[in-house]
Formats: sequence, C-alpha cells, structure tokens
Amino acid sequence: MTRARRLLVLSALVLALVAAGAAGWTGWSWWSAAHDDSLRYSQTRDEVMRTAGQAIQNLNTLDYRTAESGIDLWIESTTGTLRDQLNQGRQNFLTQIQKAKTSTTAKILDGAVTELDDRAGKASVIVAIELTVTPATGRPTTKRERLAGQLTRTGSTWKLSSIGQVPVSAA
Repeated sequence: MTRARRLLVLSALVLALVAAGAAGWTGWSWWSAAHDDSLRYSQTRDEVMRTAGQAIQNLNTLDYRTAESGIDLWIESTTGTLRDQLNQGRQNFLTQIQKAKTSTTAKILDGAVTELDDRAGKASVIVAIELTVTPATGRPTTKRERLAGQLTRTGSTWKLSSIGQVPVSAA
C-alpha cells in the first residue's frame, strides 16, 4: 500500500470516528434534554398560566342573558373556599346581574406565573386584564386591572383557589 493510500484510509477512518462521536453526542444531548426535569417544569408552568388566564377570564365575564351558564363556568373554574363562596352567592349573583342587565367581558392582556410548587400542587399568577362592561342602556366602559390569583392542583388539573386585585402604585 502506498503512503498516499494509507494516509487517505487513515483520514477516512478519523473522519468516520469523528462523525460517529458527533452523532452519539447529538443523540445523547437530545435524549437528555427530552428527559430533563426543567422541561417538565416549564410545561407545567405553561399549563398553569393557560389555566389561570382562562379561569380569570371566566370569572370576569358574565352576560345577564346567559348568567346561569356563566356562573356554572365560574364554579367549574375554581376550587376550595373560592368555589364555596361562588356556590353560596350564586342566587345573589344571578339576581344582581339580571336586575342590572349588564354584560361584562374580559380579555387577558398579559400574565406570568410568579410561584410554582409542582410537588405541593400550588401556584401563584399575576395578570393584566381588560374589562368591558356594557350596560342595558348607554355606552360600554373599559378599564384595565391587575389581578393576582392562586391555583391549586385538583387531581390532574389546576383550578383557581383565590383571586384579588393588585394595587397600582403611583410612580
């Protein structure tokens, strides 16, 4: 075998080993990332934010024409003491909304998970929300608020367990 031929075979062997090493490293990196706890944690965080946003939107949306199903949605979106309070106040809410003949719609503008304890099944969120209230007569009014919520995992789903306004400080 000539020297040039040996050099070519040796070069091909080195390139094959480098390619196999790169393929192995890439495969291991992919597997490691796919089974990393931080991936599961970020997926849980995203699920909490989606659930919180929808629940807060549900609790701030109510039309007097469909108030019963709207309040059912409130109760379905909540758990614990908040759910109990909504159940206890159900008839009062219905009476008030039907008497006022108003329609309120909510839109989540932005939000973030501020705390997440996946093991304990507890999370905290903060959202910016736009509320539009349409009275029976007159023009709709729109306002923006910041709300903080607590979520609790019930089985495999997250539900809103408390909600409150976040005070806005003057800058």
